[in-house]
Amino acid sequence: MFEEEQRPRRPEVFAPAALEGWSEEALRAYIVALQAEIARAEAALAARQAQRAAAEALFRKPSA
Repeated sequence: MFEEEQRPRRPEVFAPAALEGWSEEALRAYIVALQAEIARAEAALAARQAQRAAAEALFRKPSA
């Protein structure tokens, strides 16, 4: 049997950082980093949806 590629799994629950004591500059930088991560996750989701749609179109039964 083929062995599945072992990839690290992301935690299923997001653990927010403790923000008490952070400077305004640090908070703004944290927000920018989180927005970039959200954009990256949205792009990955869109790519997967496009891939699924392409596969479904390929394997769809032709209409009569």
